[in-house]
Amino acid sequence: MVAPPTHLDQARELLSPLEAQAAVVVPGGPERSHSVALGLSVLPPGHDVVLIHDCARCLAPPAHFERVVAAVRAGAAGVVPGLLVTDTIKAVDAAGRVVATPDRGSLRAVQTPQGFRPDVIAAAHAGGGLATDDAALVEAMGETVVVVEGSDLAFKITGPDDLRRAEALVSAGLAARTPAGQGGRP
Repeated sequence: MVAPPTHLDQARELLSPLEAQAAVVVPGGPERSHSVALGLSVLPPGHDVVLIHDCARCLAPPAHFERVVAAVRAGAAGVVPGLLVTDTIKAVDAAGRVVATPDRGSLRAVQTPQGFRPDVIAAAHAGGGLATDDAALVEAMGETVVVVEGSDLAFKITGPDDLRRAEALVSAGLAARTPAGQGGRP
């Protein structure tokens, strides 16, 4: 696990029920890509899938992870869960003028966990590039990244409204009741 340097003890406490080998906690770096590279640097060999997940998506159901792992094991170099975009999206220039309206049928709102073959994600981070998600680094290498069904429960908790939504779902028991194979739009 990668955690902010100021929260390493709390992260270790969360992982204490796990085996010692699985409970390695390393301090993160100044940017997301640095943090992932630091986490990859302590990953023991012998894994066939590497998952990179944001703790801000803490309600992602098990089936969400299972779809990503299955797609990597089926041969994909990289896999991201995603949801259809239902809003119209506008590309704008620096002055705020609309310059394009992409066809939303080809767009997906991408989530985590993102899954990769270990060799692929290690090579993607070896160059030291920065990206808002790891799939972008894999794509930049020319590897194919596929999208699997995402989950409405894998929303990112980044502000007060998101936190209220998560608290309401947990209080109502809805987050724990999503059956395997369900939990999102394609």
